[in-house]
Amino acid sequence: MFKTITATYDSETTLTNVVDDLINDGLPREKVFSDTALLQIKVIAPEASESGINQILMRHSPVNIS
Repeated sequence: MFKTITATYDSETTLTNVVDDLINDGLPREKVFSDTALLQIKVIAPEASESGINQILMRHSPVNIS
């Protein structure tokens, strides 16, 4: 089963860095969505990968994660 994880950050530069980290970690680009207007990253991933994705997202100090 898949889950959508949403993280909000405080800058576009951070968004770019998070996307790069997720893709470099092996997540397919089509599963990572960046919204510069809301400063959010949305990741669609299997529940088994949720822990690793959350670790990457948390490295960049999100304002909010859900």
